[in-house]
Amino acid sequence: MSQKLAVDAGTVQRIKAGYLPGLSDDEVQWQVLPFEARDGLRLEVCVPMLTAPQMLALAERVRKAADTHLRSMPVAEIIEAIDRAMARLLDRNDVYRQWAERWLPVVSGYDADMVRLGLTGFFKTFRAAQLKRFVAEDFSNPAVLDSFQPAAKGGAVRAFGPDLLVHSWAGNVPALSLWSLVCGLLVKAPAMGKLASAEPLFAGWFARLLAEVHPPLADCLAVVWWRGAGGEEADALYGQADTVLAYGGNPTLDALRRRLPVTTRFLPHGHKLGFGLIAAQALDTLKAPAMARLAAWDVMRYDQQGCYSPHVFYVQRGGAVSPRAFADYLAAELANLQRRFARRELDLEEGAAVARWQQSMEWSAEPQQLLGPVDAAWSVAYSDGLQPLMPTALQRTIAVVAVDSLDDVLPVAAAQREYLQTAGIAASPEELYRLAGLLGAAGVTRISAIGSMSMPEAGWHHDGRFNLLDLVRMTEIEQSAELAAQPLAAYAD
Repeated sequence: MSQKLAVDAGTVQRIKAGYLPGLSDDEVQWQVLPFEARDGLRLEVCVPMLTAPQMLALAERVRKAADTHLRSMPVAEIIEAIDRAMARLLDRNDVYRQWAERWLPVVSGYDADMVRLGLTGFFKTFRAAQLKRFVAEDFSNPAVLDSFQPAAKGGAVRAFGPDLLVHSWAGNVPALSLWSLVCGLLVKAPAMGKLASAEPLFAGWFARLLAEVHPPLADCLAVVWWRGAGGEEADALYGQADTVLAYGGNPTLDALRRRLPVTTRFLPHGHKLGFGLIAAQALDTLKAPAMARLAAWDVMRYDQQGCYSPHVFYVQRGGAVSPRAFADYLAAELANLQRRFARRELDLEEGAAVARWQQSMEWSAEPQQLLGPVDAAWSVAYSDGLQPLMPTALQRTIAVVAVDSLDDVLPVAAAQREYLQTAGIAASPEELYRLAGLLGAAGVTRISAIGSMSMPEAGWHHDGRFNLLDLVRMTEIEQSAELAAQPLAAYAD
C-alpha cells in the first residue's frame, strides 16, 4: 500500500485495497476504481478480483487460522487487541489515521473535517471499556464465549460463533464496516468481508492494523471485492458461509437472501426511517436555538446517509418559540454548518432527487413552505398540518411539521412500522418514558437525544436485534448429562 500522503492536486495516487492473507499481489487480478476530490486530487483504488477457487482457498485459510488462534483467545484478550488498534486509529500521528483522514474524504466526497470528527467519535465507541459493555449487553456472563458456564436451570452452556461469517458492506458511511468486523471478532468468528465500491478502503486497513497489533490474528480475516452482485466467486463464498451479515438497500438485500442456501443464517440491515419529536417544554427562548443546533448536526452528519438519520422533526405547538420559528432556527443552523462542513457534491441523479423532493413539498395536498434559497446545499420544508412520515431526498433535506400533541405522531409513525428505527426525543423525563413506550409499541427500536440520533452508542441493538447473540449458537450440557457422568468418575469407586 502506498504511504505517500502529501500529493499535489492533479496528480493520481494509487492504493491497493482489500486484505488477502496467503495471496501475493501477482496472483490476483485487480480492478481500478477511480475517485476525484474537489481539489482535483485523483485516487485510484485497486480492488482484488478473485476467482472462485481462490475464494474457496482463502475461506479455508481463514477458517484454519481462526481454529488455531482466534477461537482459543479469551474474549478479554480480543478486546485488548481491538483496543490497541483503536488507540492507533485515534492517534492523528499514526499512519493509519492519516490515511483515513486523507483518503476517506476523497472516496466518500464528504467534507474532510466532517470525516475527521466523525471518525474520532466513532472510534471512541470501540475502546476497551465500551467493548466490555458491548459484550455485557448480550451476555450476562461474557465468559460463556470462552468456556462452558453454569446455567441457571442446571447444567452448563457455551456460545460458539459462526464457522465462517461473511460481511457484505454498504459504502454510504465511511468506516461502517468496523461495526460488523468487531462483532465477528468478539464471537471469535473467522470472517471474510465484501468491500463496497463506494468505500473500498477502511476494512482492509483495519484488518492490516489488527494483524500488526496482534499478529496471531493476521490470517483470521480477509477482505475481498467483486463487481455488483458478483458471479461464481460470490456464490463460492456464500456457499461456504453459515452466517451472512449484510448492509444495503432493500432490493439488494432481497436479492442476496434469495441466492443463499436455506441453511445459511442471514442478518440484513436495510433502509430505515428516523424522525424527531420536540415537546413544547424544549422550546423556550433559550432552549429552542440550542435544540435547533443539535437537530442540524443530526441532519448534517454524513448528509443523512446513515440508517439512523432524521427525515422529519415533529414540533409541538404551545412553547414560547413556535414550530415555524424553530424551523427558521434549523434553517439558519444548516446554513452555518454548510459554511463549516460543505455538503459533498451531488451527482445528476442525487441532484434530481433533491429537486423532485422540493417540488413535491410545494405541490402536496397541503403545500409545505420551503425555507431558504432554493439552490442552497440544504433544504427545510415547513408544514402547519400533520404530514406522513416519509423519506426525504437525504443530502440535508429535512421536514419540520407542527403538531398540537406529540401523540398525534404515533399513528403516522406506526404506518411505517417495518422501516422504523431511530426516534430522537426532546421532552421531560415523564414524557420521555411515556412516549418511549408508545413508540416502542409502534415499531421504534432506538430512542436517543436530539443531536445524538446519528451517533449510536457502542452496543446498541441495531434494528432492535442483538449484535452478538444473533451471531452465535448456544451449546448446552444438560443437567442429566452431568448427573450421568458422576458414577463414571475415577473417584466414584
